[in-house]
Amino acid sequence: TEPHSPMPQPPLTGLRVLELTNYMAGPYCGMVLADLGADVIKVENPKGGDFSRANPPFLKGEGAGFVALNRNKRSIAINLKHPEGRDLLLSLAEQSDVLIENFRPGTTRDLGVHYEAVQARNPGIIYAAVSAFGQTGPYGPRAGLDLIVQGMSGLMSITGEEGGPPIKPGAPIADLTAALYTANAIQAAYIHKLRTGEGQFIDVSLFEAAVSLAAWETSGYLANGE
Repeated sequence: TEPHSPMPQPPLTGLRVLELTNYMAGPYCGMVLADLGADVIKVENPKGGDFSRANPPFLKGEGAGFVALNRNKRSIAINLKHPEGRDLLLSLAEQSDVLIENFRPGTTRDLGVHYEAVQARNPGIIYAAVSAFGQTGPYGPRAGLDLIVQGMSGLMSITGEEGGPPIKPGAPIADLTAALYTANAIQAAYIHKLRTGEGQFIDVSLFEAAVSLAAWETSGYLANGE
């Protein structure tokens, strides 16, 4: 902008996002969208909320990590296991453009807030599901954390001193990469929605996100088997 000119509106102003997420990958995705101007409403369990609220160190009684990952968001506590809570969530989804969740696959269906249920109330919804191994396939139902995915993807095997043991990268790289892929996919889906009115279902897995970071190593393996 020109000097002294008014700041423009953030690019995602007007985008409303429901965030049904915990801990790292989902909240980081919502944080990216909120930083770009989206109205992100974080839906938390009334019994303690996001797990990271209880993680030290604490800042004025709240986990510092929680504060960092959930800036620029609003928050509401809803018991999704109660029929009235489910109906409230579906009502909020009717007024939203995006829903992000990072439950184990099958959990949202058990709760009655899965893609088909939300789409029936809001055909244009962009529904993003983030999980360890994706919504389909033999590992789909499995739970998985960043550390597990770092090992299974091979990232740990190419980190550390040659001849030494596998080493975990310092940052939760699988969580953060999946979050960034999801934020990017949501923005692409939103452009499509603005053009056509159509929503989409987005399926992002931590495992595939981590494997994608080893583009150099996997291309070498496919080329010569090493």
